[in-house]
Amino acid sequence: MIVGLCAALTASSAWAESSPFVGRWHWNREQSTLPPGEPAPADLTNEISRAGSDHLTWSVTIVASDGPSDVVTFDAPADGKWYPVGSDSTASARVTGDTLQATFREPGGRSDAQTCTVAADQKQMTCRGVLTEPDGQTMTYVDVFDRM
Repeated sequence: MIVGLCAALTASSAWAESSPFVGRWHWNREQSTLPPGEPAPADLTNEISRAGSDHLTWSVTIVASDGPSDVVTFDAPADGKWYPVGSDSTASARVTGDTLQATFREPGGRSDAQTCTVAADQKQMTCRGVLTEPDGQTMTYVDVFDRM
């Protein structure tokens, strides 16, 4: 009984010391708001395995409404500098306390800037984003994720 309690306390303290962003997150379609004209994915999952002021490891799996899936992974310092993502995009990220900021740039000039926060109970993550088209036009959106 005491061993079980010690294990539970150790796990709880490890959780408290880790970033609130670390974990698997599933997109909540009902609470999210897509940018105008953007197609809704069939499914979207984030897996964040490391999120500190020094490094971010973040994998996003998007299943398109027509079936194919795409996985994008960011594994780089969280220092605000630009790093390659995949074969043709770049991203920069910062993690400061309870805020994760990430910006993704595509080769055609489109960018996607997100600011994510986690609810106090750590069961939901909200990412507020701005898509910027090459011509400067912007569209806002909100992605809400539930912890899996």
